[in-house]
Amino acid sequence: MDEVIIVATVVIGVPWVVLHYITKWKTAATLTNDDETLLEDLYQLARRLDERMNTVERLVASDNPEFKPHRLREQNDMDSQKLHELDRMLNERGDRK
Repeated sequence: MDEVIIVATVVIGVPWVVLHYITKWKTAATLTNDDETLLEDLYQLARRLDERMNTVERLVASDNPEFKPHRLREQNDMDSQKLHELDRMLNERGDRK
């Protein structure tokens, strides 16, 4: 009788525990819709703040000729390449909805 319990535990119990935690692990690794919405809102907020900082630096630079803006890089496209890619992905995602 003890052998039946041991065999049942090994054959049924162990795979059940392993599959249970694999399922938990897979579901926890994904973003929820609320997470995606929050990330998109934070991204839009960061873009607006970046635009405001650029505006402030332009205003200060126009008033003070000694001021050298560190953030303004009009000719350097590599800095904004990832932002353009993210904008493209968000626009494609918005078109599909």
